[in-house]
Amino acid sequence: MSIGSVLDLLRPDFPDITISKIRFLESEGLIRPERTPSGYRRFSVADYERLRFVLTAQRDQYLPLKVIKEQLEAIDSGAATLGVREARARAHSLRGVTDAGRRSGSVPDNDEDDAPAAPRRLGVVPGEITPEELRFDVAVRLTRADLLAKAGIEDRFLDDLLRAGLIVPGAGGFFEADAVTLARAAKAMAEFGLEARHLRAFKLAADREAALVAQIAAPIAKSRDADARARAEETVRELAALSLNLHAALVKAAVRNALGS
Repeated sequence: MSIGSVLDLLRPDFPDITISKIRFLESEGLIRPERTPSGYRRFSVADYERLRFVLTAQRDQYLPLKVIKEQLEAIDSGAATLGVREARARAHSLRGVTDAGRRSGSVPDNDEDDAPAAPRRLGVVPGEITPEELRFDVAVRLTRADLLAKAGIEDRFLDDLLRAGLIVPGAGGFFEADAVTLARAAKAMAEFGLEARHLRAFKLAADREAALVAQIAAPIAKSRDADARARAEETVRELAALSLNLHAALVKAAVRNALGS
């Protein structure tokens, strides 16, 4: 399978997954897809099952990547069975199954039949944001119809997001891939009674944080070094990741105080 096919299979259960996230997990040694002679990643069903385990452990057990990697190493060595060895054995038995068969639902992707009932899944994947996750993928241009379909929202809801300035179309009226993630998050928050106009506070805070990051990176970009722009972009990614983690920690502390816990 290509990385795009893996992304399509994972997104129903992990809507926040991105190609950058998969590449980051590979760079951390958690998955090891093969490479074609031309350098493209090729994922086996076993690679897909392993990736599902990593993402599930992050989301449901709040485990850091270091601990997840240790668990995978224990499983690989035969020292532990965290319900994954069975999945991997099943994956090997499915090597001959086509992508079409998996997408049609004829092949199970998980252990729902023999796994204990899972708690309610949170809408956001926990864990720290890394600079790698803030790398820009190849530009994607989505039409309004594409955005509505991928985000699973209605026309009226998208109009609300546009009026609130939460989503801004680019040249020609097209949308970037991040608009899908934003729309999905806004839709999930709407289920708690938060309308698009309520989310303006998040947009204003994000704009202020972005302006501060850009202010720090601008002098680097203006230097005469040959790699000045690359260093500026790396600085932006690192500062943005730190900003997001700081923001999450501050919100967590504020909510804890508000609840009196």
